[in-house]
Amino acid sequence: MRLVISFNDEENTMRTGIVVTARPGIEELAARAEDLGFTSFWVYDTPMVNGDPFVALALCAKATSAIKLGIGVTSPALRSAPAAAAAVSSLNAIAPGRVICGVGTGNTARRTLGMLPTTMARLEAFTRALQDLTAGRETEYTEGSRTRDVRFLHVGPYVNTEDPVEFVVAAFGLKAAAIAGRRGTGLISFGLLAPAVWEAFQQTRREAAREAGRTGSADSYVMTSLHVLGDGEDRHGDLARDSMGHVAMALLTFAADNPAFGESLEPDEAEAVQRLLRRRGTTATAADRHRYLYRNYLGRIDPEDRDLIVPSLVDKLGLIGTRDELSERIAALEKAGIDEIVIQPVVDPEREMAALARLTA
Repeated sequence: MRLVISFNDEENTMRTGIVVTARPGIEELAARAEDLGFTSFWVYDTPMVNGDPFVALALCAKATSAIKLGIGVTSPALRSAPAAAAAVSSLNAIAPGRVICGVGTGNTARRTLGMLPTTMARLEAFTRALQDLTAGRETEYTEGSRTRDVRFLHVGPYVNTEDPVEFVVAAFGLKAAAIAGRRGTGLISFGLLAPAVWEAFQQTRREAAREAGRTGSADSYVMTSLHVLGDGEDRHGDLARDSMGHVAMALLTFAADNPAFGESLEPDEAEAVQRLLRRRGTTATAADRHRYLYRNYLGRIDPEDRDLIVPSLVDKLGLIGTRDELSERIAALEKAGIDEIVIQPVVDPEREMAALARLTA
């Protein structure tokens, strides 16, 4: 599905997808998303918060026939490359050519364990190994001081290494964008709607690809929320906050768990972080803070937490506005190199997907 909204007599044709938390029953949402014409359907990979993404997407694969299925995103901090590659290639066997595999440092997945994300070097090596194994090639596998060349040894239709898997690297900085260029992958990010940042990502990715001798293009995705304001509706009202509050709470939670990040926040945002810590009954230095900060992570926010979603977060992290305002923002994102906006509906997913489909009609 493409989001078609006119702006300055030109039409935006941004592709649109859906992302949800992995759980039983989401295959029904995937089938509905396909019926409505969405391009992709994603699930997060955060074991301590959501269900298993590969189980969920396997169910989605059996319930659909055309929509792309995305993992957003897996990490070497969660699975070894052989295990992850087997899962991806098994999914590719039941949804041939429809799999998008996002890879990242495991930021949230690690922090929900009270651990730090993995390194960029590990991320790049993991991405390389996944690309090799899912394409039926040999790759190096290392444990401690022992390194061996490995490849799939399956005999029979266990995995699919014939149909290509699309890979995207999760980026919040230029180092990850450079990895995407060197590995010939696309990019994906969460809640990052600043066109200037995406332009920098794209330039870094292109330069790294050129230096690595890679040619061709790769798609870029951003996960966010979208809400079209009704006549006279407050852009910072309860409905807008409910629609995008999960994105804002993700940033506030990250800031609460990573105090150095708080230095980049505006004063009202920094105060919201402190209120969040008090409300969860923990501190930014408590060893067990992960047990309290990530409750209901990326779920619809509780009404009592709406005050934490301050206006600046609504404006920066969600696509909230009138039809004309959204058209202008989407045009800027498309110009900056984003190919697809992936929306997480949290208030009433089926109704929200149908409303978004009407907007794109």
